[in-house]
Amino acid sequence: MKPFRELFLTFAKIGSFTFGGGYAMISLIDHECVEKKQWITSDELMDITVIAESTPGPIAINCATYTGYKKAGLAGAIVATLGMILPSFLIILLISTFMEDLLRYPVVANAFRGIRIAVAWLILQAAVKMIRKMLKKSPNKISSMIFVIVFGSITLLCNLLGFRLSTIYLILIAGLTGLYLYSVPGGRGERK
Repeated sequence: MKPFRELFLTFAKIGSFTFGGGYAMISLIDHECVEKKQWITSDELMDITVIAESTPGPIAINCATYTGYKKAGLAGAIVATLGMILPSFLIILLISTFMEDLLRYPVVANAFRGIRIAVAWLILQAAVKMIRKMLKKSPNKISSMIFVIVFGSITLLCNLLGFRLSTIYLILIAGLTGLYLYSVPGGRGERK
């Protein structure tokens, strides 16, 4: 029962104290599951994040399910998923019941403004960690760095100009670029 209790409590903590959705939770999942408990490796977290982004369902729940499955099989996957979902569900239920009344108080409204900044920071922190890990493992660091800078700049420019690119298109563009760089003869990557 100890692994199940540990899985539930770890993911309940992540689900309870992380505002901002799955992207903000990646940083905490990395800290808890990779660095602290070593249930999964940083490569596995990176891979599951990519897979979770391109499959149905929230990223954090998919990460919890994978980690639970790896640690304790199907039962572990269920326990970890419940740990991630249950606290968030209860918090949202409580907030939605009293939200309109709560936002009337300036202290609460200002607290939510502060939380937005923390969420942005958590998302940025997770992105920087993943980019560093990607560059560290990349066979051609310069090509990868140029790709990250150009891709990030184009995405930022599109957002600033009000042109919204669907996440699906971003994933397809990145996948095709990776396919070209590492699979097609004449691509600049070194893996073939």
